[in-house]
Formats: sequence, structure tokens, C-alpha cells
Amino acid sequence: MRIAVLSDIHSNLDALESVLSNLGNFDALLCLGDLVGYGAQPNEVIDRIRQLKPQLLILGNHDFAAVTGDTSGFAVHAALAVEWTRKELHSENLSYLAKLPHYAAFDQCGPRIRVYHGSPRDPLDEYVFPGTPEFILRSMIELAGADVLLLGHTHTPLNVKVGSGYLFNPGSVGQPRDGDTRASFALLDIDEGDPKFDIKRVDYDVDSAASKILQIPVPKFLADRLYLGY
Repeated sequence: MRIAVLSDIHSNLDALESVLSNLGNFDALLCLGDLVGYGAQPNEVIDRIRQLKPQLLILGNHDFAAVTGDTSGFAVHAALAVEWTRKELHSENLSYLAKLPHYAAFDQCGPRIRVYHGSPRDPLDEYVFPGTPEFILRSMIELAGADVLLLGHTHTPLNVKVGSGYLFNPGSVGQPRDGDTRASFALLDIDEGDPKFDIKRVDYDVDSAASKILQIPVPKFLADRLYLGY
């Protein structure tokens, strides 16, 4: 089975469309949260994802904030973007986000795949960055009861094997933060051997995405950072 894995689209339709045009053939689509926040096209991104009917889609912390209005713990620029997004979203799209689970399992292909936006310890808010000690990663895999643990939230790709388990992060479609401005996603191939997690990077029209942000009442920094990759 070939599985497309997307995360942290953050209302960036330009990046999403570029990723979709480069996915190639796949058997399932998994989305790891944060469809909205930061960017200028939250309704368009949700509408596009709804058209795709992913086999699995979970809630991200920005999605949760847009639904509830709770921006506690958010930086000022992130909170302002959430407030604008919350007002901008159509009622049916708010309802769609509100119904998303905080975590999920995908067992259709053999290994036990468990999916969280943050982590098994804190599904919405914990950051698991590259360099996290192996004993912590091992404990997360065990806590989730996973053979393959998929995480988002950091906007930074991650591909590690811990014992007999695997921990993967596809990076961010809409707002990469690893110094590479290109949209990030991954293809997970499951066969009789070890799972293969192929992180992909594709160019998209950053000028277009940034110019749309500059037209809405959010901090200019949210447009500028798309050119910086962090």
C-alpha cells in the first residue's frame, strides 16, 4: 500500500495544490491536522480536503482554536490569525473541523499505524522535534501501541527507527520551518519489508500565498516567513 501523508497545510491553498499535483498514485490519504491557521484561504483548503475524502483526518491545535476560540498558549501573531480564521470560516466548515478526532488509527495495511498531531502524550500541543531523546520516542511508540507513529505539528520532517518501531513526520505543506521554503509531504510505502517513508519537497507559488496574506488583517510576519522557511 502506498499512503500519502500531509500535515500542517495552514490555509495555504497554493502549496496544497502543488503538493496534490505531485502526489502521483496512492492508495490512501492521511492528513495529520492543522488545515487552517496562518494563511489566507481557510475555506478553500477545507473545501479541497473535503473533496479528496481522506481515509483519515485528525484535528490540529489551530483547527481546535478556530472551532473553540481558545488561543491560550498561542503567540500573538498566531492568535490573531486564528481570530480572523474563526470569523472567516463558513458554518459548515467550522462544523467539519469540530467533528474531527484528536487522534486515530489506520490498520488497513498490516502494521499498526497511529496518528497524532502533537504526540500520544498530548495529541494537540506537544512538539516532537528531530533530536528528541530515543527513550522518549520509544515511550511514545509504546504508549500509542504503534508499529508506525505519524506526527505533525513541528513543521519539520522526521524519519527515525526506534527499536522495532518507526516515528515519522512529513513536515508542513503550508508553512515549512526547517529552512526549506518548499512544501513538504511524504509517501509511506508498506510492503512485506520495512516501511519506507519518503519525504518529498515541491516548489509552489510563494508570492501568491504571501500576497493573499498581506490582503487580510493579520501580521505581515505571516507572509514574510513563507520566504524564510521558518
